[in-house]
Amino acid sequence: MVTAIVIPIIFLYFYWLTKKELRESYEKWSDLNNVSEEAIISGKIVHISAFKQRYYYHRYVHVLDLTIQSSGNKLLKVKKRTPLMKDAALPSVNVGDTVHLYGNWREEYFHVSRILVKGESNANK
Repeated sequence: MVTAIVIPIIFLYFYWLTKKELRESYEKWSDLNNVSEEAIISGKIVHISAFKQRYYYHRYVHVLDLTIQSSGNKLLKVKKRTPLMKDAALPSVNVGDTVHLYGNWREEYFHVSRILVKGESNANK
């Protein structure tokens, strides 16, 4: 009699816990686009590397790694992470473009929120 009551309660608890973790991971994944714009970096793109990375089970992130040569011949590492959703707009930049990058510093990378290619009137996000 006790097992008929306890086992369903245990199953319901773990079901609730799993749903809560999935909801939290979705919120963190979708918030990758929200990077606070605390600093600006301007320079010329020297190297581009783009790849798809697994974030959580069936959720993926598009990672764009850039090496920027700023004034004074300083090389800076820049990273733009975009969650791959149905309406995701991936930035299109080329080697040699002069860009203005808005974002903030985290660890050894500059995390980008917005990319503005010099000479274009609209911003690529």
